[in-house]
Amino acid sequence: MSCVAALGIAAALAGCGKTTYFAGRTLPPSGLANRVLIGIQNPTSTTAGQLEMVDAFYDIRFHYNSTYTNAQFPIAGYSGKLPTTIQNMPEELLGAVYSFADGSLTIISYLKESAQPAVAGVNGLSSSIFVTRNQRFAFAANQAAHILTVVNRTTNGSYPLSLPGVYRVSVNPGGSVALAFVQNSNYIYYPRQLSAAQTIAYSGGPATWPTGAVDCEPQNEPGWCLFQALDPQTGNPLTFNRPVKAVFSADGGTAYIVNCGPECGGSTAPVPGFPATASISQLPVAPMIFLLGQQSGSLPTQNTLSTVCATASSPSGCTLPTPGGASNALVDGSTLYVVGQEQMPDGYWGGNLTVATLPAGSATAMTATATVSISDGAPGAVSRMLLADDNTLWIGMTKCTNGERANNNQPYGCLTMVNTTNNAATLLPYSGDATGIAAVTGLHKIYTAEGGQVYIYSTVDGSSIDNQYVTVTGTAYDVAYMDALTDDNNTVY
Repeated sequence: MSCVAALGIAAALAGCGKTTYFAGRTLPPSGLANRVLIGIQNPTSTTAGQLEMVDAFYDIRFHYNSTYTNAQFPIAGYSGKLPTTIQNMPEELLGAVYSFADGSLTIISYLKESAQPAVAGVNGLSSSIFVTRNQRFAFAANQAAHILTVVNRTTNGSYPLSLPGVYRVSVNPGGSVALAFVQNSNYIYYPRQLSAAQTIAYSGGPATWPTGAVDCEPQNEPGWCLFQALDPQTGNPLTFNRPVKAVFSADGGTAYIVNCGPECGGSTAPVPGFPATASISQLPVAPMIFLLGQQSGSLPTQNTLSTVCATASSPSGCTLPTPGGASNALVDGSTLYVVGQEQMPDGYWGGNLTVATLPAGSATAMTATATVSISDGAPGAVSRMLLADDNTLWIGMTKCTNGERANNNQPYGCLTMVNTTNNAATLLPYSGDATGIAAVTGLHKIYTAEGGQVYIYSTVDGSSIDNQYVTVTGTAYDVAYMDALTDDNNTVY
């Protein structure tokens, strides 16, 4: 058998003596061409966190030809405690790992397989945190301290903006828009960087701040302001139905606001015409860009926003009801996948996937095309969604033992595989909370973190792949495919 036939494209280049593979990337120190990074909590009695790589081609934690005697491949220099999420940025040859115990956000070099110093200026523990792909800015929601922190890594500036109850933040892939969400609230907020002239104009305290600003920091010489999204006609806040997150269109021009609705405590329509169910709302991102001088246009009026999309002639900025729930979403070209939980007549929650077609051409309405029953989970909880080989979408939930299926003696699990060509769903057997998914693209497999351990599944049929050589000591909480082709291979971003 030839080297190429045996190892596949990327692995073949490594195994046949090459030093580069996809897009001119050089082989890293480990010599592995297909690496899955695992965030491990409490790997030893004296260590609270570790990042370890495994060979995702052979599904082993050691070198396939025994050239290396080391039984594992750790990320050098990483010292975070209780790593919780991995923001995977393979196009930049980077990852950003957040550690919940010490509040550190650590940039990982995929090229050098080593940790850089933790991002400075993050205030305390974060319930949600992201760094832009160019690493210029980081945004962190500290719910306990009621602060949205903006870190400008270019100037080493840190701006703690007051926002009581803030608990989630969404950042667009282009690194120009950040949206903040408050728990049990119907409003959204966005930060903006200030010019030198604005810093002077707004330095007299709240009385000098522009309309819509809820905080500018530091108040005697502000560098950033936090704004509430307002109706441009009435000046009143735009009202949603328990918004929890935003995902962004492929062209970057639209934010799709995930309205959690009844799943997160919203029970009635907050404004006339706004659906009382969970839903998705469209917002233009141009008015909310935080970069200096790049904003344009205005947000839609409340009347436009609250118009339910029913026909292709509906106004832009309309809202699509998703009665099956909405707590997470993923955009794939012209398709929007929305995941949520719906309360059943017996009081338990059942998981659903809503598939919708996004506006194209002159059309402005989103159209729901299918609703699929998937894994149950905790209402409003952060789920994992990731597209993989063989036209599959993988969805991970937590607390599926508390859902409709488990409480009615039906087969249940926290992980679902959906065939996106026919929307057929396969529920994988229960292995614990599904807290991480990594699509090993081109090799027809995914890695998961479930119940604190690492599992592998085939994307062809959902069958289990032997994981005995990739299991970890400690608690595996997140996984990421470091050698993915694009940044879209990310369950957290």
